[in-house]
Amino acid sequence: MDLLNTLVEKGLRRELPTREEALAVLATSDDELLDVVAAAGKVRRKWFGRRVKLNYLVNLKSGLCPEDCSYCSQRLGSKAEILKYTWLKPDEASKAAAAGVAGGAKRVCLVASGRGPTDRDVDRVSKTIEAIKEQNEGIEVCACLGLLSDGQAERLREAGADAYNHNLNTSEATYGAITTTHTYADRVETVRQAHAAGMSACSGLIAGMGESDADLVDVVFSLRELDPDSVPVNFLIPFEGTPLAKEWHLTPQRCLRILAMTRFVCPDVEVRLAGGREVHLRTLQPLALEIANSIFLGDYLTSEGQEGKADLAMIADAGFEVEGAGESTLPAHRADVAAASTASTGGCGGHAGGGGCGPCGDGGAEAAAPAAGGCGSAGVCGTAATEAPVPAGVGSAETGASGQAAPGEVRSDLVAVRRRGTGTDLPPNA
Repeated sequence: MDLLNTLVEKGLRRELPTREEALAVLATSDDELLDVVAAAGKVRRKWFGRRVKLNYLVNLKSGLCPEDCSYCSQRLGSKAEILKYTWLKPDEASKAAAAGVAGGAKRVCLVASGRGPTDRDVDRVSKTIEAIKEQNEGIEVCACLGLLSDGQAERLREAGADAYNHNLNTSEATYGAITTTHTYADRVETVRQAHAAGMSACSGLIAGMGESDADLVDVVFSLRELDPDSVPVNFLIPFEGTPLAKEWHLTPQRCLRILAMTRFVCPDVEVRLAGGREVHLRTLQPLALEIANSIFLGDYLTSEGQEGKADLAMIADAGFEVEGAGESTLPAHRADVAAASTASTGGCGGHAGGGGCGPCGDGGAEAAAPAAGGCGSAGVCGTAATEAPVPAGVGSAETGASGQAAPGEVRSDLVAVRRRGTGTDLPPNA
């Protein structure tokens, strides 16, 4: 296809495609899907080889959020049956993080529900960052605490945070229909504050909320303009008890097209395969690794992920390798910019010489399978949580008498949203 040849050439030059080209990727047919994946894979391999970066979530504070984000099981008024707890102590969070590090994760993402941190919360998280780094030499730490107030980004950076995550989620035009308690502009400003403080900016999207192709292109183009180092691509997990519980719009094929479009628009950025991959990509997850160069290992904030052992096997079977501690995540031209930024703000200093965020990791050249009790092991990540009731309409997707759906049809009957740890004594995401 001339379109794909053009997009590959632009991606290799780090040139922005046109909006029409990005929309055309989303409009390709299933017959063209493997060609789309192969084209995006050429761009991915140019900038990231066959490495896969592993990231691990630690949910520091769960539920009880005053914001009304429609997609979130922790939102104001949510009836989703999830674990709810207040702040973990630094040693508890460090212990949870160790499970991910044992599985090969080189970045730990510390997440807390809420509109944004108080100054006291920043103190808490700063102590947690210090505890994690003391016990896991070289590990990257990313904070995700909501909207930041003046000076908080600088304080987190001084405490050792390497990155800050705050997703745009959807287009500016549709943001008000998803969330009313804060604005799209608030999110953009927080990403800019993190960048200005010398942290690596991480910002992405959620697909599958009923948005149009134009909305998807809009948010990815906005992300390109913000220039984060990593772009997580989430696929909506329709939690029962939230306003979007019945929003099942995604097929594995559409997910791959969304990932490919993101890669073409952000060719040299860490594209992270994030929440919902197991639910919506299902058996096509290995194909997604041809496009994305980063994944989350183990569970998510309030839902189960794939077992860590299964993730490591998938990476190996697909011919990829886990990114090690001595390897740079970012291409040299981006890493040099990151190095200059961290040097000027008193950063970790590990980015010199084009190191990017890679040398700050500690995944090891060969990530070992988690030990018993670690990430993905029996009874911990991915096996002990009870299954939530399937959202209304799930299991009744339009199927024929044989129970088989037509090609390309949404199959919400294939999965149930699994809540992490509900009704158990499991430690948070450990």
